[in-house]
Amino acid sequence: MSARKHVLVFRELPDDQLARLRAVHDVTVANPKVPAQRAAFDAALLTAQGLIGSSYPIDRGLLEAAPRLEAVSSVSVGVDNYDLAALHARGIVLCHTPGVLDETVADTVFALLMATSRRVVELSNLVRNGEWTKNVGEDLFGFDVHGKTLGLLGFGRIGQAIARRAALGFGMPVLYHARRPVDLGAQAPELQARAIHTPLDELLARADFVVAMLPLSESTRGMINADVFARMKPGAIFINGGRGATVDETALLAALDGGRLRAAGLDVFAKEPLPLASALRTHPRVTPLPHIGSATHETRHAMAELATTNLLQALAGEQPTAVYDTASA
Repeated sequence: MSARKHVLVFRELPDDQLARLRAVHDVTVANPKVPAQRAAFDAALLTAQGLIGSSYPIDRGLLEAAPRLEAVSSVSVGVDNYDLAALHARGIVLCHTPGVLDETVADTVFALLMATSRRVVELSNLVRNGEWTKNVGEDLFGFDVHGKTLGLLGFGRIGQAIARRAALGFGMPVLYHARRPVDLGAQAPELQARAIHTPLDELLARADFVVAMLPLSESTRGMINADVFARMKPGAIFINGGRGATVDETALLAALDGGRLRAAGLDVFAKEPLPLASALRTHPRVTPLPHIGSATHETRHAMAELATTNLLQALAGEQPTAVYDTASA
């Protein structure tokens, strides 16, 4: 039996997953975002051999305060909170949770697409506010989703799950833009002849809905800018379910105000939580959500379970189920 190690849980885990860790290792639970727990977090870093949590930057300075650290397990798919170069230089294993949230995020993105096109939130508020006093006229009509063309920026597992909903459920032609075509025969045979790898300019010109599912990197930061919005089909709807910082939000607002875009649905933002002063919060043609892509009871538990498994495997010297290659960053 391997020796017990010290695990620092920096964001709360479900009780059953915490019990799995405690059965094998010594565990400290301390969330650095909670002022009363910050001192305990800092103290635990000195001896921590494993970290598990999410939504907190693990940067070079923090890593230097953790000299015994062997593995970090993030309860997330994205790794933009982690200093990948510093982790790689130290030989610290980084794990994440791909796969288990694909269908849930796709549900959220497609719900946002439908709500934006059919003006669901706006019209629900009309009823709630007591303003529904006569039959709805053309000024409050929405737009059909079925049969319209969907353009996907990024075509990983979540993008493919969105494409299935669109093509198979709503009869939508699907265009996608990625660095290279996806082998649909091997990865998603049900989308063969239904999802077409398309040059960016053509996708932007043809798509009624442009859905961004891009990871955040130096090449994608601010990629969706004024030039991209200007090349979109007039009256298109823009949806972002990937990373907020891939979008130039000032340019997005200009495209909405200038009439190029009909509407936008956003689950992610450059700064989160969204500042009260942001015009995106109250813009009449923006449907904003508080980054809830994977926020269901079932999926968040599955993410915590995979993250816990990853950490237990890493600390035992085994290959984690879902390790992130920090050398490729």
